[in-house]
Amino acid sequence: MTHRDFDGASVSEVGLGCWQIGGDQWGDVAEADAIEVLRASADTGVTFLDTADVYGAGRSEELIGRFLTGYPRDRFFVASKFGRFPRPGWPTNFEPKTIREHTENSLKRLGVERLDLTQLHCLPMEQLKRAEVWDTLRGLKQEGKIARFGASVESVAEAEECLKQPDCASLQIIFNIFRQTPETSGLLDRCRRRGVAIIVRLPLASGLLAGKYTPRTTFGPNDHRTINRNGEKFNVGETFAGLGFETGLDMVEKLKPLVPAGYTLPQLALRWCLDHPAVTTIIPGARNRAQAEANAAASGLPPIAPEALARLREFFVATVKPAVRGPD
Repeated sequence: MTHRDFDGASVSEVGLGCWQIGGDQWGDVAEADAIEVLRASADTGVTFLDTADVYGAGRSEELIGRFLTGYPRDRFFVASKFGRFPRPGWPTNFEPKTIREHTENSLKRLGVERLDLTQLHCLPMEQLKRAEVWDTLRGLKQEGKIARFGASVESVAEAEECLKQPDCASLQIIFNIFRQTPETSGLLDRCRRRGVAIIVRLPLASGLLAGKYTPRTTFGPNDHRTINRNGEKFNVGETFAGLGFETGLDMVEKLKPLVPAGYTLPQLALRWCLDHPAVTTIIPGARNRAQAEANAAASGLPPIAPEALARLREFFVATVKPAVRGPD
């Protein structure tokens, strides 16, 4: 497993996204399965774990906390997020008192004294512009509750707003072969020059880029791939890259002829993200050991040839981008 610098810390370039182990928006995930995924990821050399207080209303953090008891504290870089917890809800979630309470609750569930990273969790633009929100994070850092802070965002415009804060350590973005705007807009280059870490979520576009879905594929009633296909619950871009399921399947078929020899489609998708020098870590999810091992193996794949990268960019600009819904 290759490591990359994250604001002075060394982290695995393939991390683990822990949204799915909350068990409330990726279908049911048994506790034993969640712990096994965490163990499998650790066995492959993964050190970066990304969660949020809202995933399973704290369940994801609690399971990670249970898992962490078996390892030295410095074995993992633990990142969480706040702002979308159902209690007390918006807009009270953005007040300093509530930010502090949610941070303390995350620390308790995770069983740690300090978060390696806390992130604003897709806050509305008007909140990203409030100095009080950022000043509260600075206070938490000074008190030793968090080591650094950043933001998980839904669009390039939101990312640019966060970059106005000189001490914003990281941005978490949707970035994959079907969502290339962070690169084509120049955002990634700007972050690289600034030394801002980039965390890539949904590198497989909600599983589309695994290449296994068909028109007959169904998902559970508590799965965002069922309940958020058109942005019914949150940003439409979080589900199937904003393409919609049927359009996404069509794009996968058009993409397959562009997969270079020696790669499977999911290998290409993960390696494509890692081949961007501004990317610090990618956080694909996993539901079992085999998926966790396959994700981590992307670190050992050879870089994609420049000609193939150019074809993938042309494919996005000409074919995919016009079909993407929601902010990008």
